[in-house]
Amino acid sequence: MIKTPQQLAVMRESGRLLARVFSMLDGFVAAGRSTLELDSAVETFIREQLQARPASLGQYHYPFSINTSVNEVVCHGMPSAKQILKDGDIINIDITLEKGGFIADSSKMYMIGTVTPKARRLVEMTFEAMWAGIRQVKPGARLGDIGHAIQRHAQANGYSVVREYCGHGIGREMHEEPQILHFGRPGTGLELREGMVFTIEPMLNQGSAKVRSLKDGWTVVTKDNSLSAQWEHTVAVTADGFEVLTLQPTA
Repeated sequence: MIKTPQQLAVMRESGRLLARVFSMLDGFVAAGRSTLELDSAVETFIREQLQARPASLGQYHYPFSINTSVNEVVCHGMPSAKQILKDGDIINIDITLEKGGFIADSSKMYMIGTVTPKARRLVEMTFEAMWAGIRQVKPGARLGDIGHAIQRHAQANGYSVVREYCGHGIGREMHEEPQILHFGRPGTGLELREGMVFTIEPMLNQGSAKVRSLKDGWTVVTKDNSLSAQWEHTVAVTADGFEVLTLQPTA
């Protein structure tokens, strides 16, 4: 659970490379592209340009390098040649990358063309909720502090928090302990210690928090078909606070 300074240095490099993937996507994601095109572009960039490994490919038998969750899809959306991005869509792209034996994990929302004010607000408030949680991270804080900050921000702005999926420890494995819930009570849960590394990745819905899984065994959607949004970063606990390992200049 606790990473050594040497291990953290390797994870920092994985995170830096993953941030470069999203910088590439910033100029690539657009109306008219299929989500399978996005997957192919990411895999090629990670392998050929970054000399790294797309860690999601083959993990738990998942057949793609990224998740592409569009509109009412909460998480684990599967890329498809038939799914063409169109004006007004919102999409979460979730990517993991392994370099030097350690994995970084991050996701980012993209708004395609002109989206509705309600959709834009959901994307922006979810981003703020993630950062409300990240800002709680420091030695001596509790996991409940993170979840409470996210839940408070979401509910104050009229959104529900998906409870079935959460953040997680990360390192040599994509999913390690502890689980990072996006709801909770302050002062409860595991105490944070320097060297811990985990993801914070809240999923907020416009409507009900209830979700359902599709027959493909991966895709999770809102039960009421309302829009959903998610942002994610990999975060390390430092001596006096936190370090976001997957930080982009704009996220």
